Amino acid sequence: MIEGQMLRDAIISGAHNIYNERLKVDELNVFPVPDGDTGTNMSMTSQAAAKELPLLEADRVGDVAAASASAMLRGARGNSGVILSLLFRGFAGGLKGKETATAQDIADALKSGVESAYKAVMKPTEGTMLTVARESAEKAAEMALQTNDPVLLWEAVTEQARQTLARTPELLPVLKKAGVVDAGGRGLVIIYEGMLQVFKGQVPVEAQQPQTARPQTVIQEPKTDYEGDIEFGYCTEYIVVKDKNLDKDALTLRAHLESFGDCVVVVDDDDIIKVHVHSNEPQRAIGEGIQYGQLTNIKIDNMRMQNEALKKEAAVPAELVNVPAEKLFGFVAVAAGNGIETLFADLGVDRIVRGGQTMNPSTDDILRAIAQTPSEIVFVLPNNKNIIMAAEQAVALAEKKVCVLQTRTIPQGISAMLAFDSDADFNENRVNMTNAIDKVSTGQVTFAARDSEYDGHDIKKGEILALDNGKLAFLEKDVSRAAYRLTKRLANSSTSFVTLIYGADVTDDQAEATCEQIQNKLGSNIEVTLINGGQPVYYYIISVE
Repeated sequence: MIEGQMLRDAIISGAHNIYNERLKVDELNVFPVPDGDTGTNMSMTSQAAAKELPLLEADRVGDVAAASASAMLRGARGNSGVILSLLFRGFAGGLKGKETATAQDIADALKSGVESAYKAVMKPTEGTMLTVARESAEKAAEMALQTNDPVLLWEAVTEQARQTLARTPELLPVLKKAGVVDAGGRGLVIIYEGMLQVFKGQVPVEAQQPQTARPQTVIQEPKTDYEGDIEFGYCTEYIVVKDKNLDKDALTLRAHLESFGDCVVVVDDDDIIKVHVHSNEPQRAIGEGIQYGQLTNIKIDNMRMQNEALKKEAAVPAELVNVPAEKLFGFVAVAAGNGIETLFADLGVDRIVRGGQTMNPSTDDILRAIAQTPSEIVFVLPNNKNIIMAAEQAVALAEKKVCVLQTRTIPQGISAMLAFDSDADFNENRVNMTNAIDKVSTGQVTFAARDSEYDGHDIKKGEILALDNGKLAFLEKDVSRAAYRLTKRLANSSTSFVTLIYGADVTDDQAEATCEQIQNKLGSNIEVTLINGGQPVYYYIISVE
């Protein structure tokens, strides 16, 4: 029989084991972009349980499993962390109410865990940690018919996990080409091995080095983050209802606004033009727009006064939980970089969760941001494909209605916000915002975090990577040339707008030179806008509409 104390120590041992081996698992990632990495995300997810379980007074296996599943669910980071939490969530469901666990109980719980994880993944890919978990659970079911000893069963489960892991390159060609096994599968084997050590009566695995606490993920009203002087003090927004008798081009309006302001966003639709600009002359911004038709939804904010007021508020620490609703719709966005955070704030985002590539926020981080949003309904924009699953786990935990939009990039998040209509209902906004995501193409210029062979490319650490909608397009030696080539690749005959968002590692002069080069190549029919995003990791994020 497995008792509660033993299961508790086993889960902690497994968490420490993956913590010790996390960097080796990270190195198995095939795609060499800098990211949160599989081993790190699985370690941080399991550590949430390792920190919670020593505080648990109950000694029933069902209670121990439930506590660990709850902690992992809230602490889940990245896709691998979410899948791990779902495996343990199903495992806990299989042990619910049990005081001790037999071999058959463990087998049933593992099966339940696999079912939970597979259901949550829209398109399960074989050759990943899902396969390792499934075949291990199948082995457990087979062993439960042969033995009543849960320790012998877990030995067989762990051995099967190793064997399946060794086969993952045969199931996923990209792994075979890179000469590695699946990173998530390797992480799961390491956790199983750490648990087995306790089940066999050995000393639990200890963390090999002091565990430094991860800095608290920042959740804030984005406008508190201005630094230095604000060059343009007024944020002006409005909608132009087009005058059909006028033959005017929205590109001209955009050019006029950029002549005396920045952060210009002009979205031209069939009947309306949405306008956003920072300037010191809001009356001039309105005067330019009124030449195109009637104005509605006019909003002017004094950003200098707002900044001072919010700085004073920020000086008083307060944890906002379950903030009362002040409006129907609210927004949470995951982003990093002062310029990008400010842009999302101007578009109406209520709470920013600082994160993205290399900083995958947890389900609990996103859940707290949802609770702090003063609205009845909250739209969540993950803005990164490795954060979507963590955001979706927050839906069931939130005490208000939440809709996670499938934004995989910052430009998709911006497009979704621009498509929001405060006069429309929830379903109409959900559809329109989702449709807007598909209308923007995203380019990203970053660097290789490790040596790798991927998709026919022999990649060396530090080389410049150009990503076309998340897929590796080409390698470069020069950042500016990579941005130039990538924009040319993304633009086509229907392109009207290109936005270059430059990061913290690009100087203003370098960005302006790159922007000018791209504008000259694309011609006057395509408007190229430059925004200082200040984001880490990505030298440039390129939006093409």
